Amino acid sequence: MTSIGDQLAAACLRHVLQLLHDRTARHRLPEILSHVLRRQLHLFSPSLLSTLAAASSSIRHPYFARRLLILSPSPDLPLFNAAIKSLSFFPSHQPFFLFSLLRSAGLRPDRQTFAPLLKSCSLLPSLQPGTAIHATALLAGFSDHSAVAIQLVELYAQFGCMAEAYNVFVKLPHREIVVWNLMINGFCKRNDFESAFHLFRQMSSRNIVTWNTILAGVSRAGYDSKAVGMFLEMWESGIDPDDATVVTILPICARTGNSDLGRKIHFYAEKKGLLISAINVGNSLIDMYSKCAELESARRVFDEMPQRNVVTWNTMINGLAINGHGLLGLQVFDEMLERGFPSPNSSTFVSVLGCCTHAGMVERGKELIRAMPSEYKIKPRLEHYGCLVDLLGRCGRTREALVLIKGMPMKPTAEIWGALLSACRNNGDAEVGEKAATKLMEVEPENSGNFVLMANLYAETGRWEEAEKVWSVMRGIRVWKNTAQSAVELAAEFYLFK
Repeated sequence: MTSIGDQLAAACLRHVLQLLHDRTARHRLPEILSHVLRRQLHLFSPSLLSTLAAASSSIRHPYFARRLLILSPSPDLPLFNAAIKSLSFFPSHQPFFLFSLLRSAGLRPDRQTFAPLLKSCSLLPSLQPGTAIHATALLAGFSDHSAVAIQLVELYAQFGCMAEAYNVFVKLPHREIVVWNLMINGFCKRNDFESAFHLFRQMSSRNIVTWNTILAGVSRAGYDSKAVGMFLEMWESGIDPDDATVVTILPICARTGNSDLGRKIHFYAEKKGLLISAINVGNSLIDMYSKCAELESARRVFDEMPQRNVVTWNTMINGLAINGHGLLGLQVFDEMLERGFPSPNSSTFVSVLGCCTHAGMVERGKELIRAMPSEYKIKPRLEHYGCLVDLLGRCGRTREALVLIKGMPMKPTAEIWGALLSACRNNGDAEVGEKAATKLMEVEPENSGNFVLMANLYAETGRWEEAEKVWSVMRGIRVWKNTAQSAVELAAEFYLFK
């Protein structure tokens, strides 16, 4: 006959186990553990600590599981496995320390040990720990198990070792779709699209992750027409694009000016509620419409978005800037400041300074650069100074731009000096242009474009002797202007014209 205390403990234990099946309660694991220890419930159920550790791994609560190991007088394999899994989501050597403890305790690792251990290896800067664990798993007879093999493929693909990944892949008797996706992603990252497409076409079934992986790889490599074709193939096959698909294809629409496809995707995104569930979809639509010079549509998306983050505001401001509507862009920036959230970031000021450039607002631009560190705690970077140099140059204030460059807290780059030299040419300022050219040639002595700019500046200001001297220097040091070429693709063949 059990005592009342035992009955109460059993009731408490049942309550704790019920809580652990509730995902919302799992975020209160420290409180649950305190309750377990206070009632000494782990003495009634030796597996309770392992159950707690497993729950902690599902919410990525790493050090909680390690604490459970310390509390356990004789930790078993499930407890070690749960602790290793909870640590496998973070770049750390802790899982290997626990693996050593596990083996020192005389326990034999199993597939549930090796899979998370290999997962943690893929987050480390070196492949060496992963190859060591692979060898251990091979000796233990678990390297061919599905969960372990998937992590091995992910590990080798992460480090670009696709031959090793493929060796594991081909030995799998049953290849889950996730392992196909890992292989395709690995080949895409290595720009080996022939291998990626070969696997892609071999798949008997593909999910949205498969399509997103191949689309992202093709897009990243700049094969825009190929990506659009594959996207339409996916759509026509009955697979609905998700937010990741949409934000991959919309930038292609922006680059190619394909606003017709962009509008179709916009309609689809509204119908599926993607504009509500994924803020990056709205951001991508604003960017696409802006780059297609459809600012009314961009502004409509912006105004109708239920939530906006700093990227939303930056994209709208930049869209107005690149279309020459600097004043409207500054108004949007002022609206952002009035709302007080989100706070502007470094990219915001690049866009806003671009607005100042298009609006010719020199004083506002200088005021913004001064306000960045004092009011917004943002240190101006090279691109911010570059925007201001461009602004001053466009307004004919080349001498002021030279003073700004000399006072910059960082070393000016070729882009900075090149912007000043171009401004000097546009404004006929040979004196400042000569100084900019001298600095530019120190930074890029073999760039023929710099010599050409300087020679043209002299020629356009009537200083023909100086222009001829520049051409003579070019001939003397064998720096030549690259001849422009055009390329036309006809029937899969490229024809070059000089």
